[in-house]
Amino acid sequence: MDFDLHFSMDYHDKSYGSQRLYTDMLDQAILADRLGYASVSVTEHHLLELGVMPAPLTAAVKIAAHTKHVEILTGVVVLPLHDMRTYAGEVIVADIFTNGRLVLGVGRGAYAFEMERLGVPMAETRERFDESLAVLQALLSREEVSWDGKYYKFDALTVMPRPMRPGGPPMMMAVLQPEAIYHCTKRGFNILTTPLSGDRKHFHAQVDAFRRGKAELGKAGEKLKLTLSRSATVTRSEAHKREKLAEAQYHYTRFDNVFTGPGIVDAGMVRSLPRKQTIEELEKNLLICPPAEMVDRLGPFAELGIDCVSLNMNFGPSQQETMEAIQCIAEEVMPHFAKKPAAPVAEPLAATA
Repeated sequence: MDFDLHFSMDYHDKSYGSQRLYTDMLDQAILADRLGYASVSVTEHHLLELGVMPAPLTAAVKIAAHTKHVEILTGVVVLPLHDMRTYAGEVIVADIFTNGRLVLGVGRGAYAFEMERLGVPMAETRERFDESLAVLQALLSREEVSWDGKYYKFDALTVMPRPMRPGGPPMMMAVLQPEAIYHCTKRGFNILTTPLSGDRKHFHAQVDAFRRGKAELGKAGEKLKLTLSRSATVTRSEAHKREKLAEAQYHYTRFDNVFTGPGIVDAGMVRSLPRKQTIEELEKNLLICPPAEMVDRLGPFAELGIDCVSLNMNFGPSQQETMEAIQCIAEEVMPHFAKKPAAPVAEPLAATA
């Protein structure tokens, strides 16, 4: 099982400074690359301090310039906010500048506050996403593409430059519902998901849906990956654990506001609102614990065949705490899930005279 370091870019204190925030992100990416994480990921958000990343492709190129090995995932870019005729070219250039380490995670947008203020009603996001994705794939795969749809109408054109690999970078779909996971997998997408509420039955259904879709693809689906997203950090005492859980709870009081709540935002700052889930219930869903416990709690994920766990460590801990957690997980958790090398083929015995 691989590990991804996700940058949620929580910027709840304007006095911290945006330059410092992105420098922190880059330092974390460099450390993750050195310690053997498989990937790092950034997600697109606008007009909010909760996930403040309006330029994920730019971030991917910057990270690539300072790292050597990690894949760089956009988890996710919001397709309905872009014109695919120009965005396809941006994706191609980012793929080139990241030396082929880009994985393009795509989604339809989750926060009504940002979508509707940017002119995309939430009621239209599914239709807009589906058509945008189809247009993007066509532009990355073919020359002289024309379109006559609901949201796109254009005469034949060819995006330049052309992709350096057929169809552009591999794509990943952010999906929650099991049947949607099944259909997206069948279409050849890597999957990013999360059980959110921690419902075990729902989570198993998500995994089963991915397996079914991958199996139906046969050989064409062998390289597809299922990635599970979890907030996480390492704790060293019960008091420290309580402190980090309180920070996570505060993070989710703001997340709920824009994800499922009224979307109350004050000058870019997401307001903290009461939430029904208790800290004790939240604890069951997150990986905020000592490293040995984290190993135990990740074990069932590995046994289910999860390919990668995406860890969001930027929900509130300081930069020093996060850097220490990145290193601790690499040293004390990741080795338990390292892929075992294939057994060497025995050499035939030499013939004796």
